[in-house]
Amino acid sequence: LVQLVESGGGSVQLGGSLTLTCVGNDFGFPYYIIYWLRQAPGKGLEWVSDISAEGSTDYTDSVKGRFTTSRDNAKRTAYLQMTSLRLADTGVYYCALDISGKRRGPGTQVSVSA
Repeated sequence: LVQLVESGGGSVQLGGSLTLTCVGNDFGFPYYIIYWLRQAPGKGLEWVSDISAEGSTDYTDSVKGRFTTSRDNAKRTAYLQMTSLRLADTGVYYCALDISGKRRGPGTQVSVSA
């Protein structure tokens, strides 16, 4: 069973950049779609992006042109590069094996301040 761990979160100023990393612990990692989800303070989980096993990507409208997801299957790692960060991007970011987030990592906090 693949388990995921995120890292790379932190505090950043408006307009700044961060790159999140998601590492899987199982040889099955390369075969899964990897979802990036986030949870803003007081709100539910929101789908942000996903990347297929072959590398096809999709993004929610609010992050298109600012976020880029990629993966390195040999390293069992996925990445979420975030640029031009906005206050609304603040939240806990998760990588997950399903869009509902039932199989997700512990998360990493991203805080954007003015």
